[in-house]
Amino acid sequence: MMTALRSCYRPLERCIGRINGGGGDGLLWHMDLKPHALGDYSIAVVQANNSLEDQGQVFTSPSVTFVGVYDGHGGPEASRFVNKNLLPYIRKFATEQGGLSADVIRRAFKATEEKFLHLVRSNFPARPQIAAVGSCCLVGAISNDVLYVANLGDSRAVLGKRDAEGDRVPVAAERLSADHNVAVEEVRKEVEALHPEDAHMVIYTRGVWRIKGIIQVSRSIGDVYLKKPELNRDPMFQQFASPIPLKGPVMTAEPSIIKRKLKQDDLFLIFATDGLWEQLSDEAAVEIVFKNPRPGIAKRLVRAALQEAAKKREMRYRDITKIKKGIRRHFHDDITVIVVYLDHHKGSAAASSKLKPGTGYISAPADIFSLSSDLTDDEDDSMLTTSDI
Repeated sequence: MMTALRSCYRPLERCIGRINGGGGDGLLWHMDLKPHALGDYSIAVVQANNSLEDQGQVFTSPSVTFVGVYDGHGGPEASRFVNKNLLPYIRKFATEQGGLSADVIRRAFKATEEKFLHLVRSNFPARPQIAAVGSCCLVGAISNDVLYVANLGDSRAVLGKRDAEGDRVPVAAERLSADHNVAVEEVRKEVEALHPEDAHMVIYTRGVWRIKGIIQVSRSIGDVYLKKPELNRDPMFQQFASPIPLKGPVMTAEPSIIKRKLKQDDLFLIFATDGLWEQLSDEAAVEIVFKNPRPGIAKRLVRAALQEAAKKREMRYRDITKIKKGIRRHFHDDITVIVVYLDHHKGSAAASSKLKPGTGYISAPADIFSLSSDLTDDEDDSMLTTSDI
């Protein structure tokens, strides 16, 4: 029964996104507005790479809302893997421990990392380059008016909240996640302090700070060659990449996790990969969401980011939308945005009288407008029939 529902439901949703989402940009996909237990949410993705390295998902039930944004690098394999595995692990551990918690989320990240490491080791003889694939991970989970935000890397969650003292806009931005990027001085010092024996652990090269001159983020799922020196030293891997002298791991998969009780003045959440934040400040993004209608709000944020990217190159917005994927990466990154409105936690009679939605699951396409899925029918059904956490 659920397989039949899924086969109708998911392609229909994606086709709606495909028909309405382009707006002249063949690499832009979106969902205007869908319900979740506390309000509405909107999702949008624009592709810049030859293969879309971003992945995003939203799971809803009457008592839980889960958001995942995964920004891959080195290829799409790690972000697609996380998109498939992280949420089922959260559900599994929450069931075992009697509810959602920071420990549940931390265990799910660890299990996802370990499972990906197993995948890398099993595929290494045929595809040693898979050891160089990784993904930033940003998740938000809301249960019983409590919000958890966990992240690895530099995707970002920003809260828009009412600000009675705001001079220009009565809404303020509050960042809920930490950017694990060595461009941030605090992160750079953290990495250097963990490796006092290596004076060249973080190097300024090609205009930015990078760990070993290679990567900017300090935490991720994957990037196994920077976590397991024996793979980096393997002759098969060295046919694919230059050897890097490592005495131990230089990256970690330990997430930063915050727990927050939702408040009356909390209006909405923005979850996005760093492609958005490279173009828009936290405050600018929050102002756009606050000032504009809800339908298509995630798409509006993506378009605002593309407008800024076009301005930097002294181009018009419509010119940048005509650039083909791959080439387009020279102008902006893949961008995934999910906006989650927070209405029903306020406890009003009107809010409590609203009908809560049933269980649902939406994942952005593995590649823009691709209706194929990396999930099998059985795995997809396990998502759709997930009992309340």
